[in-house]
Amino acid sequence: MAIEKDMRADYPMEELGTPAYVQEEALLRKNLELISGVAKRAGVEVILAFKAYALWRCFPIFREYISCSTASSPWEAQLGKEEMGSRTHTYAPVYKESDFDTILRCSSHITFNTPAQFERFYPLVSAYEEYPISCGIRINPEYSEIETEIYNPASPGSRLGTIAEALPQELPEGVEGLHFHTLCENNSYTLERTLEVVAERFDLWLKQVKWLNMGGGHLMTHKDYDTDHLVEVLRAFKARYPHLHLILEPGSAFAWQTGYLATEVLDIVDNGGVKTVMIDASFTCHMPDTLEMPYQPKIRGVEMSEDEEHRLPYKVGGNSCLSGDFINEWYYFKEAPQVGDLLIFEDMVHYTTVKTNMFNGITHPSILLHRCDGTWERLRDYTYEDYKSRMD
Repeated sequence: MAIEKDMRADYPMEELGTPAYVQEEALLRKNLELISGVAKRAGVEVILAFKAYALWRCFPIFREYISCSTASSPWEAQLGKEEMGSRTHTYAPVYKESDFDTILRCSSHITFNTPAQFERFYPLVSAYEEYPISCGIRINPEYSEIETEIYNPASPGSRLGTIAEALPQELPEGVEGLHFHTLCENNSYTLERTLEVVAERFDLWLKQVKWLNMGGGHLMTHKDYDTDHLVEVLRAFKARYPHLHLILEPGSAFAWQTGYLATEVLDIVDNGGVKTVMIDASFTCHMPDTLEMPYQPKIRGVEMSEDEEHRLPYKVGGNSCLSGDFINEWYYFKEAPQVGDLLIFEDMVHYTTVKTNMFNGITHPSILLHRCDGTWERLRDYTYEDYKSRMD
């Protein structure tokens, strides 16, 4: 959903400082209401993927709308149990024996990447007496519409998931579910085509299990997403396989356009006619997806193409010593930026906050929550000790 101006306030830079990630509670709740509404209408379960969003101090807000989460590591599973208040749906490409006690203690569902991993660890699952754990196998439909190869889990020779030809005709005892993940910020029509492939290639096994996890990448809070069509698609698949409990685990959709990164202009570099706005944050450290995807992040009040009002072209550079720590596209300003100006990078909460690093030991952004009542809450400030302790 597009950000609405009346749901966000100007950032008080002098009071709160920069750099800082800001989570807007009102916008987050708007997304959560939409997602929980889709789940109810479609009769499916939608859970939060920590790989995209793990600001656990905001989990009390999430718990008002959803009850479960998905983890991809022992630490994420532990975070789900301790801070989300429920055991996680856990999947990892491989599991390690020394980590598996944590996985067992913190998971309600465990999905294995291959039958071999299932056979190795299922005896530990079946012997676990604290509570029942439902096991599944990740499948690879060998179909995806993801264009950025680094994010495509169904590319030829992918290590993620098991193709149909590698599954036994009868699933091993103890396998109760299947899991696929082939979307990345896609729409309901992509899901519809994907489900046709899944049903065609895995019908034999879909009839043998109790649940199907459709993974993440369902960007249902995007302004152009057809949620009515999504509900239709999910209901139709449920009618085709009425015995299946359907699960979706988006990450980006929950926090899509619900927060930003506030930065300050520290210098203007002019080399050979190329003017670069230097900020007190780093793309490689604090906005890594802008370089990995790559994509040009939107800056509030600044255009990404020239128009009559915005004719002053600048590039924007980060404050690390990495040569490539800049956006190699033009931004068009209405007025020449000045040292001390505030630059706000939109939509910088999902994925960004969980992928940050402390390269160069540069100042790490604070995390702030802007409450619905207009108050500001500091969730976390980072210090030198945080950097030092990582090297200890």
